[in-house]
Amino acid sequence: MRPRLGFLGTGWIGRHRMAALAASGLAEIVAVADPDDACAAEALTLAPDARRVDGLDALLAADIDAVVIATPSAAHADQSIAALNAGKAVFCQKPLGRTGPEVAEVVAAARRADRLLGVDLSYRHTAAMAAIRPLLDAGSLGHVFGVDVTFHNAWGPDKPWFYDPALSGGGCVVDLGVHLIDLALWSLGWPEVAGVESRLYAKGAPLADPARQVEDYATATLDLAGGTVVRLACSWGLQAGREAVIAAEFFGTEGGASLRNVNGSFYDLRAERHHHIRAESLAEPPDDWGGRAAVDWLTRLAQGARFDDDARHLVTVARVIDRIYGR
Repeated sequence: MRPRLGFLGTGWIGRHRMAALAASGLAEIVAVADPDDACAAEALTLAPDARRVDGLDALLAADIDAVVIATPSAAHADQSIAALNAGKAVFCQKPLGRTGPEVAEVVAAARRADRLLGVDLSYRHTAAMAAIRPLLDAGSLGHVFGVDVTFHNAWGPDKPWFYDPALSGGGCVVDLGVHLIDLALWSLGWPEVAGVESRLYAKGAPLADPARQVEDYATATLDLAGGTVVRLACSWGLQAGREAVIAAEFFGTEGGASLRNVNGSFYDLRAERHHHIRAESLAEPPDDWGGRAAVDWLTRLAQGARFDDDARHLVTVARVIDRIYGR
């Protein structure tokens, strides 16, 4: 099967994923929908045989098998549900929804439709995590009792809707923390999250009114069944001395392992295994990982995959985010 794809939203991230999917050779890109003329035109240079259509309804009416969604967060859940109800598989940018109930509705729609649902949780697919995850699965680090996950983006988003909680669902936690929570729980095999504590800040002060403002700095502690503790920190616009600080660090009774970005890069990631004070290199940049989650979804779709029950973990992550927000 060579799936026929439609793209809803062709800004920078949508076009990047389009290029990766086109390069895979596994699909035919037949339609794009974006209200911005420049974005749509650039997308059509990547898929010259595709045609531009006017919105989601026209996209669903085209002869497509799946929809790739890269629109503002407020629309993700409704657009995904509409596509799934129309019998289309879906690959959506994160977050899949603004709240746990929204995400649960999307996953339920995918289950009812028996269609493959993917979300762009791309850090799972880095070479760094491909080196670390087998160590965790094999118990090579002993009992992993501590995990520190960090994502500081010194710039922050450049679109106003990110700062409106009604449209975004929250600030840096729903934007960046979703990657961290997913990566920590996925790496450990989805243990139960027994307890959550958090502190949220906006402009250097505790978040006063979550209905009117979003957090730009957050810390959270997740207590997992089995005694492991996950410490999370994320931010927008932090005075960090570099463009980004990205890390996932695993501390075990028999050793440790870490994913860390290199020289403040958003893209260059290094993996190491730690033996007390000695570090062993596991993976080094360059690694072109940005589109890998999308290509993994497409590969499974081309092989005939339908609903995957692992999608339930998308709800797990969203519910942890809700607990961080106290909702």
